[in-house]
Amino acid sequence: MHTQQQNQNLQGSSQIPDQFSHGGHELLDAHEAIGGLVGGMEQYLLYEQHAQDPELKTMINKHKTYLTQVYNSIVQAIQTGKEPNVKTQTYHFSQDSNNTIYGMEPSQPKTPAQSVNEINDECITGFMAGALKSNASAFTMTALESTNPVVRRVFADCIPNIIEMAYEVFLYQNRNQYYQVPQLKQEDMQAYINGFAPAQGQTH
Repeated sequence: MHTQQQNQNLQGSSQIPDQFSHGGHELLDAHEAIGGLVGGMEQYLLYEQHAQDPELKTMINKHKTYLTQVYNSIVQAIQTGKEPNVKTQTYHFSQDSNNTIYGMEPSQPKTPAQSVNEINDECITGFMAGALKSNASAFTMTALESTNPVVRRVFADCIPNIIEMAYEVFLYQNRNQYYQVPQLKQEDMQAYINGFAPAQGQTH
């Protein structure tokens, strides 16, 4: 009898209207992820005012447009539990080259800006990268916690595109020497590259 009463409290997703087919963990993580996305979008409004390089301004605008679409699709998926009107779009960045410049050039130690006037394009690209990395992490956690299949897929589909946006920012930073990339000594690199060997056995 006790088990029968307990089972009456259990409902499959097919018994629940789509807009309520969400788990608790899913909604808490989604709320946090959307809040982080909104924070990043609002920060972009501030960056736009201070950016000097026309190329960076174009990137900021392109990111804002894409993130707005992401935001609308996620909100619709959560509110309806159904496929959003606009499916996740693939983000393409326009840089001609994926070339990374390796090595370190001597530079002066950095210090925090003491006034808004000191906020420059280097600072802005750092802020953008931080916001995008945070979004990618939050979206991943939300996708892993989502029980609603549409919400899970919408968050999951956005992650590679946010990674692509962060990579675009990195390439811009690297090209402008805002983000230098050190390398290990060649023999150390070789040791890490060959640190694992293919697994033996059948692969299907």
